[in-house]
Amino acid sequence: MPGPRPMPVRLKLLRGNPGKQRLRDVFDPPRPPEPPKPPAFLNEKALEEWNRVAPNLSLFGMLTTLDVMPLAAYCMAFARWVEAETLLKGIAEKDIGGKALLVRGSHRQPKANPLIAISREAASDMVRYAGEFGFSPAARSRIALGPFAQPPTPSKFAGLIAGDDDFRPVR
Repeated sequence: MPGPRPMPVRLKLLRGNPGKQRLRDVFDPPRPPEPPKPPAFLNEKALEEWNRVAPNLSLFGMLTTLDVMPLAAYCMAFARWVEAETLLKGIAEKDIGGKALLVRGSHRQPKANPLIAISREAASDMVRYAGEFGFSPAARSRIALGPFAQPPTPSKFAGLIAGDDDFRPVR
């Protein structure tokens, strides 16, 4: 389908329904009172990230048992990115010539360190998964208090814009 991908209803509510479109009734899985347990295959760094983000996602009702694997994929991409960057940093600290970004190829020619590609791909995956949950910096800037906020008080000019349902012309 052309156009932007549909946004989850819960995320629309948190953003204050910016398009003011009618929200459809969609399948909304039950939300457990506590964040779901992380999968057993997460490594130490991925588990740290899970424990950092899962409580916040759960607090805003954006984490259900169905969301465990996408969040695990985000956490694993995060761990892979951290590991690649840590290895690059270690190589750079030992390399006096400052050529940690280059390695020798099979014919002794300089080529980019494969860790750079691993880091780039992991970061790309991480940002994509983060967007699914709405916790990238751009997504946070669009999140309002949503259902937790008080309705705004109407201004004295409310109803003057054409197409507003509350507009009634004076006769």
